[in-house]
Amino acid sequence: MKGPLFYSKILLFGEYGIIKDSKGLSIPYNFLKGALKTNSDSEKAKKSNQALREFASYLKGLAITEPELVAFDFIAMDADIEGGMYFDSSIPQGYGVGSSGALVAAIYDKYAKDKITVLENLTREKLLSLKAIFGKMESFFHGKSSGLDPLNSYLSLPILINSQDNIESTSIPSQNLEGKGAVFLLDSGSIGETAPMVQIFMEQMKNEGFRNMLKDQFIKHTDACVEDFVNGNVKSLFGNLKKLSHVVLDNFKPMIPAKFHDLWKQGIETNDYYLKLCGSGGGGYFLGFTEDLEKAKEVLKDYKLEVVYNF
Repeated sequence: MKGPLFYSKILLFGEYGIIKDSKGLSIPYNFLKGALKTNSDSEKAKKSNQALREFASYLKGLAITEPELVAFDFIAMDADIEGGMYFDSSIPQGYGVGSSGALVAAIYDKYAKDKITVLENLTREKLLSLKAIFGKMESFFHGKSSGLDPLNSYLSLPILINSQDNIESTSIPSQNLEGKGAVFLLDSGSIGETAPMVQIFMEQMKNEGFRNMLKDQFIKHTDACVEDFVNGNVKSLFGNLKKLSHVVLDNFKPMIPAKFHDLWKQGIETNDYYLKLCGSGGGGYFLGFTEDLEKAKEVLKDYKLEVVYNF
């Protein structure tokens, strides 16, 4: 057995902000992917098989508490898990690129009854319905999930988040492979745990000053970056990115490992690159944006960069 491939995702803009109704933009990242498979005796496969067993029992509980949400073919799922099914994935866990999202999409695709497929006319209602199902499924891994990562992985399309109950699949400007500018992933070299980071954010939300900063600065700059990116306004995008990077450095310090604070600041001061969080932060990948990739590579030569998109 070998299932279809599900890709990782990158939330270009909207981390934390989408909890409070900022805009967001999520794109599939085809370099990292996963698929359901059987026939492997590796330790990794055994570990994944055990995790699938636990996930299946969570889904059975969900079927009892929320029967109207989604129905699964548990007979087939149990038989496959007994047969050694595992999720074979190149997506690193704890890196903010949707490792659990790809798994959720794969399980829904294979076992959901009356599933919404990518081939039908994806109305807003259908997208919201999928997002709700995926959010409940992915909560097994994160405690609370928006459902966006699995949605992105399942559809393999860029998704524009206008607000929590207004999402649409969108197109983004074609990449300019000759262009000097790029979006890249920068590997922090350590894993970031989603739940504790979200916990810190929720604690900070109790503080009025933080809430005001989120609304007046963070969400404002995030929304502007989304508009610029979707419309291909590169010049304006970099102006807004600089502001966003600054706000993140000033107000989201716990989400940025200490050894990256100077590197972050250096990007803002030199304009060689701007860094932002990729997912919840704390480790994993950071996102970088540069108008001159060669220059950024030179300055960041001690780090591993992976290009995601060329301007």
